Amino acid sequence: MSEDLCLANARIVLTDKVVTGSITIKKGNIADIAEGDAVPNGAVNCLGDFIIPGLVELHTDNLERHIEPRPEVDWPHLSAILAHDGELASTGITTVFDALRVGSIHSGKMRYAPYARNLANDLLNARAAGHLKISHFLHLRAEICSETLLEELAEFTAKDRVGILSLMDHTPGQRQFRDLTALQTYLSKKRGFSDAAFAEHIAHLKTMQKAYGEKHQTGAVAEARRLGAVLASHDDTTAEQVAVSGSHGVGFAEFPTTREAAAACRAHGVAVMMGAPNIIRNGSHSGNVAAAELAEADLLDIVSSDYVPSALLLSAFRLADIWQNLPRAVACVTRNPAKAAGLTDRGRLEPGLRGDILRIGLAGNTPLVRGVWCCGQRVS
Repeated sequence: MSEDLCLANARIVLTDKVVTGSITIKKGNIADIAEGDAVPNGAVNCLGDFIIPGLVELHTDNLERHIEPRPEVDWPHLSAILAHDGELASTGITTVFDALRVGSIHSGKMRYAPYARNLANDLLNARAAGHLKISHFLHLRAEICSETLLEELAEFTAKDRVGILSLMDHTPGQRQFRDLTALQTYLSKKRGFSDAAFAEHIAHLKTMQKAYGEKHQTGAVAEARRLGAVLASHDDTTAEQVAVSGSHGVGFAEFPTTREAAAACRAHGVAVMMGAPNIIRNGSHSGNVAAAELAEADLLDIVSSDYVPSALLLSAFRLADIWQNLPRAVACVTRNPAKAAGLTDRGRLEPGLRGDILRIGLAGNTPLVRGVWCCGQRVS
């Protein structure tokens, strides 16, 4: 059980305003928020630092990076999980949906084998043993154009904390990889592909899409319902693709690649999620639409750290500069992702909700993590 905690003389970021005051956590939940600069006996004087909710991360490849730190280098799972958990805690993320690829390819140039079920077992066991600092759920990245997607999804049950299932189609020539030049550059550097090997790889993936795409998409949508998971689309590019996603009942769209797709999401009532690195780099590394452009057009709802955990908090302060509205920006990394994932007990600073909070200072316009609490327990 966590000890009582009071953080005082802080700038507390509420849903619609920032107030100077104190926040008290008791028995793991927020007990009280009071305005004023008084510092009660036993309270921590925050000296004007910000207090915001713990960050909620819906899509991160970070765990995969830890279990395979280099191509074809397997790392012990528990060690990788603990390092991943500690890294996220240090960046202010208190709730994470760990993205695991489901669906494998056993033929062609780039074969890859199943791993999600075994890794999920290790993650859930670590959680049950109390080894983890923050709250973990599963995000199954359903690779539509693979050979074994439905068999791998069948290994999961409603007891596995699968919160999100996203529909992935990485077939070259569309969506994220419309620009084959960018993909070829990536594979030549990362995997040493020659021109001939690249052409063979593209042809094989297109064959996979024809053989499995429609069947696996239908099956994955049904599996999301069976697991009780929120369905997400991925890399929608056109209004037509968004319409199909909407017909499947997706709750949010991960990384739409064009402004057209983002606008269509808004029309269909689908929340738009973009990557924090896109915001920080002022553009997409794949040549797709800039997240800042969508923010300025009022077409951005959620931000994900994607492949850089520390980017999530920094992106909120960058968005605050764009919008001149810190509560709105903070909502993109707290309240809005929690809502999209169906979590009603976190993401906001309100009495009765989980005591997931951050104390944040500033170095210029760069946020400094000065304290992280998950259910009132200090984790960083």
